[in-house]
Amino acid sequence: MGGKLREPLRDLAECSLPAALEAMGERWSFLILRAAFNELHHFEEFQSELGIARNILANRLSRLVEHGILMRTAMPEDRRKIEYRLTDKGAALLPTMIALRQWGERWETGIAATPVLVDARDRRPIGPIEVRAHDGRVLTKQELIWSLPEDVADDAAEVRAAE
Repeated sequence: MGGKLREPLRDLAECSLPAALEAMGERWSFLILRAAFNELHHFEEFQSELGIARNILANRLSRLVEHGILMRTAMPEDRRKIEYRLTDKGAALLPTMIALRQWGERWETGIAATPVLVDARDRRPIGPIEVRAHDGRVLTKQELIWSLPEDVADDAAEVRAAE
């Protein structure tokens, strides 16, 4: 991501990456999120499947609810039983989770994960998560630059200029 302009690296207050990392926390939050994507919904399920200490799980679930990634709902048949479900904000993390999994397979473990994530329609493995241009082209790091908002191309302006 070349060019003369770059992100202001010291300005953490307005940067979305540290904000996202603050919301997610650390490893356990990602594992809880993965479990939620795998249809786990109850404290006991998370605890037994992940092997996480109860106090850490309670803390991470609370943090994910506080940040709007999970929704906490008391079950109508037993108000003491709590269900945790992904919100739209949490579900929007799916591409990030898949990208991290694919990165881990390629660079850390060197082993394809099991089970394999496939397209439900044709049961073929999904492709790699990639950065794409507005027209669908796959972009490499060398093809990316930072731009100030006033210098970003506007589709409406381009259409008017073409007329």
